[in-house]
Amino acid sequence: MASLFTKIIKKEIPSFCIKEDDRFYAFLDIRPIAPGHTLVIPKLEVDHFYELPDEIICDLFIFAKPIVKALENTVECLRVGSMIAGLEVPHAHLHLVPIISMKRFSFDYATQASMDSLKKMHEKICALI
Repeated sequence: MASLFTKIIKKEIPSFCIKEDDRFYAFLDIRPIAPGHTLVIPKLEVDHFYELPDEIICDLFIFAKPIVKALENTVECLRVGSMIAGLEVPHAHLHLVPIISMKRFSFDYATQASMDSLKKMHEKICALI
């Protein structure tokens, strides 16, 4: 059965896509830890991140670099933190989270975002990629 993220990639579930190519897909998290929280996923459906082929892991981080730069120029933050957790969706993914302190770099701070706030953030980030 296809994962939630595979359904998003196939456009069966709507998302605010930030960037896409033939191997990767990045979109705004609907329960962000902070504004701009973006998920970067391989289109290859693999549950555990470190079971991905080495080339995919390396290229995923290269794919994420311009997104990080766009987030840094869109959202007030000290840096963009990266997190690999993978407990909620069985599809390897990288979290990019604009942060101002390690204390706030926790899923305890995740809240449901409004469609309006996601749309506005999507437009700001995409304008810089």
